[in-house]
Amino acid sequence: MTAPRGGAPLSIGELTDEQYGQIISPDDAEYEAARTVYAGDVDRRPAVILRPRNAEQVARVVALAQETGLQLAVRGGGHSGAGHGVCEGGIVVDLANMRALEIDVEARTAWTEAGISAGEYTEAAAEHGLATGFGDSTQVGVGGITLGGGIGFLSRKHGMTIDDLLAAEIVTADGELLSVDEHHHPDLFWAIRGGGGNFGVATRFKLRLHELTSVYGGMLVLPVTPEILETFIAEAEAAPEELSTIVNVWTAPPFPFVPEEYHGKPIILAVMCYAGPSEAGEEVIGRFRAIVPPLADMVQSMPYPGMFPPADPLMRPVSVARNLFIDRVDRATAETIVERVTTSSAIVAGAQLRVLGGALARVPSDATAFAHRQSKIMAHLSAVYADPADVDLHDTWVEEFMAAIRQTDPGSYGNFVVNAGPEQVREALYPGATGERLAQIKAKYDPTNLFNSNHNILPATS
Repeated sequence: MTAPRGGAPLSIGELTDEQYGQIISPDDAEYEAARTVYAGDVDRRPAVILRPRNAEQVARVVALAQETGLQLAVRGGGHSGAGHGVCEGGIVVDLANMRALEIDVEARTAWTEAGISAGEYTEAAAEHGLATGFGDSTQVGVGGITLGGGIGFLSRKHGMTIDDLLAAEIVTADGELLSVDEHHHPDLFWAIRGGGGNFGVATRFKLRLHELTSVYGGMLVLPVTPEILETFIAEAEAAPEELSTIVNVWTAPPFPFVPEEYHGKPIILAVMCYAGPSEAGEEVIGRFRAIVPPLADMVQSMPYPGMFPPADPLMRPVSVARNLFIDRVDRATAETIVERVTTSSAIVAGAQLRVLGGALARVPSDATAFAHRQSKIMAHLSAVYADPADVDLHDTWVEEFMAAIRQTDPGSYGNFVVNAGPEQVREALYPGATGERLAQIKAKYDPTNLFNSNHNILPATS
């Protein structure tokens, strides 16, 4: 985190709604809720939270941060695992009051402000039989998931969220509102497709919509052995691109649909989404059902928003996690995963595996700032726990788990990385030429590194 640069003192009493939008100070009743983010271990107290209503007010907030030298955090949905949407003692620009959504059904495009959630956008688009692929949670802010890449239920069929990003409006560090696309500020348009919030405050996005009236999807729960896991991942890799899978190898929580004798033991809890005709989807999912009799089977035809379970707004998990890409899940890797899951003492612990490829992989690796187009499988390892005194225990477990399954791919997916130091930013998130290009663009649009509450890209030096 960049230290305060010095400047004029912040006088909250002199701020007005007309200039900055809604003003929330530590003395206000809304403050505690407004500073709370999804990550349960993040507890930061900003000096002020400002909720602008338009881009002009966002620009004034950016200028205020420049004038005071205070840390600036940009909050969309507040869902960052690293808590990037809140800072200690600084200024939060919270986009929660910027939620306008305009859908052009004929053109199959949408202009959305950055404060809307992925769930709200998805529900609105579904009313027209349309969809843009985000992630797998309704709570995630459209802004954060888009800037970081966007891997979700439609990635194999239609690519990442950034592959459907057609244009954006961004307030840069000098307070200027820029409209960017392939022809206007193309360098900045390239950078925001995967480079996160390093380059300004994105206030609006123009996104492509795809025709999608229904999917064949839901949750499939299986017992797990190394053989079952290896076979499951092989089927996911061989499946048509219409199918995306999220394969959780977890210690089973006491869910009512999981037989009691499996509670606390490893299972496969897979979320399946076939973005195509139900008859074809049923045939494809049948290959997974045939691996072993399911413990629970909730896969069915449904409207696309049905893929997103209701979210608990009070849920604030405390967890440790690591993210990496792996090349394969062979028998040895499957044995390691199942064995490691059984050794954790966390409330819920395990590995989430996502087979990639498809449309995501057909985009050239240098076409956007997401450099991992050819990665095969994303593995997200996590442990949810209750006692803060146990953090080192669980962190060691996750770290050793990552080392045990690491293969040849050194990358990580930024949206799922909790804490990335400078070395990981350079080598795992934005390696090689991607990082060098991003540093040059950072130097052009944010030379003083005002936007540093993120997986930070340092400006290139002359």
